[in-house]
Amino acid sequence: MSAASTDGGGYTLDELVVCRLAAELRGDDQVLNGISSFVPVCAIELARRTHAPTITWVAGGMGVSPARPRLTASTFEWPLWDSSLMYVDATTELWDWVADERRFRTFFVGAAQLDAFGNPNLSVIGDYHKPRVRLPGTAGLADMGSLDKRLIYWMPDHNPRTLVERVDFRSAAGYLGGSGERERLGLGGGPALVITNLAVFDFVSSTQRMRLQTLHPGVELEQVLAATGFEPAIADELGVTPAPRPEDVELLRTVIDPQGFRRRGFTR
Repeated sequence: MSAASTDGGGYTLDELVVCRLAAELRGDDQVLNGISSFVPVCAIELARRTHAPTITWVAGGMGVSPARPRLTASTFEWPLWDSSLMYVDATTELWDWVADERRFRTFFVGAAQLDAFGNPNLSVIGDYHKPRVRLPGTAGLADMGSLDKRLIYWMPDHNPRTLVERVDFRSAAGYLGGSGERERLGLGGGPALVITNLAVFDFVSSTQRMRLQTLHPGVELEQVLAATGFEPAIADELGVTPAPRPEDVELLRTVIDPQGFRRRGFTR
């Protein structure tokens, strides 16, 4: 299945991922988006326009609940928050709110690498002191990974180099080595789901190792296993990711993201 193709149901892969992310949001959620986060922004706006209209969204870390957000080539530009109810200082008061464990409970986050225990890498590929690739860095992910937050990862290029047994550098805390290590260090929250271009994973409660939960329509189990750089657990009742509703696809294509920015990052 490719990002440009449909499965006969009238949707594309990027739309499937957006809709699956949107399904994780509820009306009492408080959310914000990061830089170059087109898929999460589309998911947030889709949830606001459908099943969760009372979400509080700090768009681009600047504007609270914009009435008419408009996507441009960046998710940190003024058209996204121009019609907001109020504005906040992203360098000061916003992070006081984020650090409050009662607020901003769910975050959509990405990574260049993610390992079997949900530890992300956004720093370097290869040796830290002589890296083959230097990545953009953690931004706020290191903070979020240490707080009592629910982290939902989206990975648009599922392959053995992105889902790995062990990351080259831990940019934030996932479940560390698993089996309760995170809790023993006094950290609450942690990774909840990983949604890729092939499948959806959760985590086994006892070992905290990644577990295959659903396959996207048209994807075979062998395809996912071959694309994963470690051996995941598999749910006893392996399901199929729900297809998007036609009305949600229409909203994405005509209202939320008519220019198709959500397709960025999907290589197949």
